[in-house]
Amino acid sequence: MNIQEPSLDFIDEDGNMLATWLFDKAYSGAILLGDDQVLLYGHQLNNIDVYTISTGEKLYSKKVEIGTTNVYYDDNIKQFFITNSKTNTVTSFDQEGNQLASQQLGNYPMSMTSYRDKLYVINFKDTKLSVLNMKDLKIEQEWPIQKSAHGIVVLEEKHELWVGGHGEGSKPNSSVKKYDLTTGQLHGEIDMPLMPVGIKKTKDAILVVSHGHNELYVADFDGHIKWQQEVGANPFVVDQFKDYIVVAGYDDHTLYFIKDGQKEKTVDVGKGAFQLLVREEQ
Repeated sequence: MNIQEPSLDFIDEDGNMLATWLFDKAYSGAILLGDDQVLLYGHQLNNIDVYTISTGEKLYSKKVEIGTTNVYYDDNIKQFFITNSKTNTVTSFDQEGNQLASQQLGNYPMSMTSYRDKLYVINFKDTKLSVLNMKDLKIEQEWPIQKSAHGIVVLEEKHELWVGGHGEGSKPNSSVKKYDLTTGQLHGEIDMPLMPVGIKKTKDAILVVSHGHNELYVADFDGHIKWQQEVGANPFVVDQFKDYIVVAGYDDHTLYFIKDGQKEKTVDVGKGAFQLLVREEQ
């Protein structure tokens, strides 16, 4: 998903460009809903649009408040969640776009993840992380966190939640924090390069990109850095795709396919590569 000139590029594991969808709306993000739907949203847009991937046809649009910061989909319960920075809320919807519940949160809710029946939401311009019951969105806990936290992943094997972030003002952040998944107690920090904001868990590692330093770090589940590599210009996002680690360079409009610690190929994409959506045939 490219956001400077909004477009969606479709790329296979060999790096071939299969198709490009160009948009005339200022989309700032996208999320997969199951296997064959993609939801597009924008911070300045007052609706979300859901498309069928296989046909390219729009399935439906849904009116929302301006201020959408993020959308998160939970495949187990087939619901998606929208955070909003103007209303400071999170709202849940079923896959057909019917609104289910809404909850007031802290200042500027954005990064989200879920584990079992809990939804974890970082309030970006606040010093708390909200833990909600996914069903009714009732707040069950609030944990103290650093302001400008961004990037969140559940590490079930260690019963931990890892959180990255920008830091603020003259104190940029250069660590990933580890919290107990049940209590929110801080388990420790992992030194990372400047502004680790993109975090992804694979079956045996945690991938972290830092857009302050153009670095990819690969850590084991204990937080030990296995290897690191300079990659991309201003990367915000990293993901696993087949045998590759893929990093998107926001400023150089390039995808980097990395295998066994080496850059194997690059793919030119649209302007402002900001999100990676991975869809693999089962």
